Amino acid sequence: MKLPQCDKQQRGFTLVEMLTALGIFLVVTGAAFTLLTSSQQRYLTESQVLNSFQEARLGLDQMVRDINNAGFPPPTYSSAPYTPSLNYLTSSPFAWSSSAGYPTNPCQIATGSVGACTTSTDLAPGDFDIIIETNPDYNPSDSTKQVQWIRYQLVGTTLMRGIAPKVSGSDPDAAFNGNSALVPFVQNVVNNCPSPATSAISPCPLALSNPNAFPGGSPIPIFQYTCDHPATPQFPPPPAIPCISFSAGADNAPANIRDVIITLIVAAPLPDATTGQARLVQLQGRGRRFNPNQ
Repeated sequence: MKLPQCDKQQRGFTLVEMLTALGIFLVVTGAAFTLLTSSQQRYLTESQVLNSFQEARLGLDQMVRDINNAGFPPPTYSSAPYTPSLNYLTSSPFAWSSSAGYPTNPCQIATGSVGACTTSTDLAPGDFDIIIETNPDYNPSDSTKQVQWIRYQLVGTTLMRGIAPKVSGSDPDAAFNGNSALVPFVQNVVNNCPSPATSAISPCPLALSNPNAFPGGSPIPIFQYTCDHPATPQFPPPPAIPCISFSAGADNAPANIRDVIITLIVAAPLPDATTGQARLVQLQGRGRRFNPNQ
């Protein structure tokens, strides 16, 4: 018995079909990897923005706490007649250079880059530099614990913080000369409008691409002040007003600073994955001095 032969031939994929399938596979795989890479870049950018926000938030909270304690403990905490030589009491809530007569003679606060409270490296109290006199570790059982100077100073794009013991008759600014007592506190602070291509100038590319953060393309002070004005006493006491509204005189002296408005603008280390522009975090807080004028 003879079986019938099958004339049908077993055919595989042709070369054209293989190339077509391979092309489709490569397109789908490429799209998937492109989407994955973009998602990874966006995740990394968002993570950097979140880290910048957390760092700025912690820094802002610490500055507010220090400013709230400015001028503590005041001379009224001692029954003995007060003299500036008592290092366990504050001489003034906010310190400045002895060349301006610290702590006896008032000086004009340097808001807006003008003023007479000059230091060797900057203007303090000023747009990007402030020196606070306080005793954050005050203990009623140890009333002789030394008062400290706490300084915040913007150096490049790093906000520095330092603590130095108060020494009567010495220059608060000199205690921080050479930044030996200052350590990095908040990184990538861009209030003074830096950019990769330019330094602290106005306007700059960073301000031009972020007009909401830098109105007019100008640097934004980290510290802005409101002052009491005891030169015109009233009852009830008038509210504090911006120190810059006063001309040089007692009302515009560091001893009369009541509120310090803090603005921190921090740039994420990586630009936006889609636009290529810097990602900024802007936070604002207020430190209020509760202690009485000295």
